[in-house]
Amino acid sequence: MPALGGLFDLDAITEGIVINEQKMAEPNFWNDQEQAQALINETNTLKEKKESFVNLQAALEDAETMLEMLKEDDDPELQAELEVNINDLTHQFEKYELDLLLAGEYDHHNALMEIHPGAGGTEAQDWAQMLLRMYQLFSDQEGFTVELNSYESGEEAGLKNCSLRIIGKNAYGLLKSEMGVHRLVRISPFDSNKRRHTSFASVEVIPEIDDSIEVDIDPKDLRIDYFRASGAGGQHINKTSSAVRITHLPTGIVTSSQAQRSQFQNKDTAMNELRAKLFHLEEEKKRKEKMALKGEQQDNGWGSQIRSYVFHPYNLVKDLRTGYETSDTQGVMDGDLEPFAYAYLQWLLSQENPK
Repeated sequence: MPALGGLFDLDAITEGIVINEQKMAEPNFWNDQEQAQALINETNTLKEKKESFVNLQAALEDAETMLEMLKEDDDPELQAELEVNINDLTHQFEKYELDLLLAGEYDHHNALMEIHPGAGGTEAQDWAQMLLRMYQLFSDQEGFTVELNSYESGEEAGLKNCSLRIIGKNAYGLLKSEMGVHRLVRISPFDSNKRRHTSFASVEVIPEIDDSIEVDIDPKDLRIDYFRASGAGGQHINKTSSAVRITHLPTGIVTSSQAQRSQFQNKDTAMNELRAKLFHLEEEKKRKEKMALKGEQQDNGWGSQIRSYVFHPYNLVKDLRTGYETSDTQGVMDGDLEPFAYAYLQWLLSQENPK
């Protein structure tokens, strides 16, 4: 698998499993339960990678055997069975390669996402709502759970802003490709003259962090406001005064939650999101300093347009970083985002390991 840049090493994975199991057999293994659970999770992940590789290798050997049999006996039924197996094998390999590409430090974490419409009133707010639906459908397909932490409706349609927590293995790794500005070109459903409009919405995606990562927050730096949830937001939003908004005064970062039943739960949710944002801010600062020392040009990340969605005069969704594109605009809006994630992860790998 040369395209994976050495991401998979069966011997190293097998050795890692053996070493971890030896540690797990030690009498004092459970003295630190948090550390013990982390080691168990790491071992299970290594075992899943090894098992996936072994299964893929066995499927490939079966296909090769069938191919040899077909050379000796031109059996139409065997030919049809081989074609089905090759299609299945191709899909398995692509899924396996995607799992290997999800090798970033925080790729396996849950994802925290925010969606904000750009200028343009109802047009942009409706576009932001369409993106929210797209991510909800994608999450359903991947088996992720979506918690809508905050939601503010637009005046006529769509949304003014929303934040959500997407829970599941590799949620951040699969969704980090969505970070940036999304551009839509379509015939406006809100324009009686049926003119073509261009709308923008920005998406922020950061990994959720756990308690093992320390983030120092001075309570004096926080302003905490309690308010009644406004806007539609669906059944997940409780219109009570338990909603919480936290402002980190030194950075101006604002987080809020109105989805939980109690003020305490909403405060805890907003604080966890604030911790993740401050951690991400510090990580980005380190990354940019490192790039500056290397003399590399820094991208403008949050302010950059990453993807174009054209619904008129033709159908096309194109990622401007990877070049991946598809004319199946409806499929994309219905959550078919995995090909974009796959192309982005491959592109990231090529940036880290240029030829």
